[in-house]
Amino acid sequence: MQQFWNLLLPYISPHIFALISKFLAYVDNYVYCLQFASNMHAYLLQDQEAHAAEMERTFIAIKPDGVQRALIAEIISRFERKGFKLVAIKIVVPSKEFTQKHYHDLKERPFFSGLCDFLSSGPVVAMVWEGEGVITYGRKLIGATDPQKSEPGTIRGDLAVVVGRNIIHGSDGPETAKDEIKLWFKPEELVTYTSNAEKWIYGVN
Repeated sequence: MQQFWNLLLPYISPHIFALISKFLAYVDNYVYCLQFASNMHAYLLQDQEAHAAEMERTFIAIKPDGVQRALIAEIISRFERKGFKLVAIKIVVPSKEFTQKHYHDLKERPFFSGLCDFLSSGPVVAMVWEGEGVITYGRKLIGATDPQKSEPGTIRGDLAVVVGRNIIHGSDGPETAKDEIKLWFKPEELVTYTSNAEKWIYGVN
């Protein structure tokens, strides 16, 4: 290209040369901008795909003791403040037969019957929460099964005292979450929507 300009330079005026130089600079910038835009578009698509892939749902239930102690708003606010999204909620009084299905993996334990009796003893607030890492971090928000071993700042660590009245339940893994959501909710009860807060939480437009 430089040799081409050296041959052409004696035959064109400085004014024309300046115009051609500006035009070529514009073309170079335009091509660069196109390449940059293409790369950014690919990056954003990749980022959005990764974001979508990491989104998950978990089942959370406020047990009868949490309802009777008027802790519903307190518990919901902790999940909301973290940045998770509520996609289903209802208040029910489950039958003992229903709670036996919920705790089916504990049916061989000596405390199984008492556990089912308690969960069916009054209103339960059943919820489904959505977000990145909501299953794992939901468990961290809840705290250890034994409130005495729960860290301060967790729901059980701050609001519960004994194992038998630990106020809240949360799915402990992806498969458990799917099973519990399916047990407690019909598909049409789950709402899919985009929250205006998501771009501020995840940095995705």
